Amino acid sequence: MNSTSTVSSNRVALVTGGSRGIGAATALRLAQDGADVALTYARDEAAAQEVVRKIEACGRRAVALRADSADPEAVPAAVHRTAETFGRIDILVNNAGIGVLGPIDTLTTADVDRVLAVNVRAVFLACRAAAGVMERGGRIISLGTAMSRFAGGPGGTLYAMSKSALSGLTKPLARELGARGITVNLVQPGPVDTDLNPADGPFAAGQRAATALDRFGTAGEVAALIAYLTGDEAAYITGTEILVDGGHAA
Repeated sequence: MNSTSTVSSNRVALVTGGSRGIGAATALRLAQDGADVALTYARDEAAAQEVVRKIEACGRRAVALRADSADPEAVPAAVHRTAETFGRIDILVNNAGIGVLGPIDTLTTADVDRVLAVNVRAVFLACRAAAGVMERGGRIISLGTAMSRFAGGPGGTLYAMSKSALSGLTKPLARELGARGITVNLVQPGPVDTDLNPADGPFAAGQRAATALDRFGTAGEVAALIAYLTGDEAAYITGTEILVDGGHAA
């Protein structure tokens, strides 16, 4: 465990969508800080197993669980499998999400149903399952988007709407679980350099210009904030939204 660890050792985390991008960076950071980690993936088992190998190289236990968040049974099952595998679950990071972008008149009912199933329903069901097994001091952190706080580019209506729902989940759930010492927070990233939204991609210039720092963030920078929120020093932070967006639309 490194000297700047914010996570108590021997805690157990579940990171949904942990095979790539922010999810993979978060899974690895939590392991470096002393947690055992389960991660879910939808399709790319090879990528998920590579994250598992990196976690194990840190001396922590890890498991990759196949779970399509569009399936209402999948993510709650992953929560319970994590608790069964490691004996407990202390940290839930709701990272898995999808974005279907386009003008509103091009979006189908099927697009709406899938985005809401993955970005909203799966998060609610994961929180419900985790609340049933977490002990005092648990941490629930969801990933939103700065697009739900400030106007983004055209075509982001459905994605921003789905992520905005997480604010309505976070605040009352923090109240509900606060007496048990479980914190619930929402991290709102701005443009982050991932394979789905590369910093040198065709839509990068406008996103970069919307930040005060004139750059994309890194997955590691978002993971560092998530790691802080899981630690003892953040025990008095709950029911809030925290931007990590480079001053997006500041």
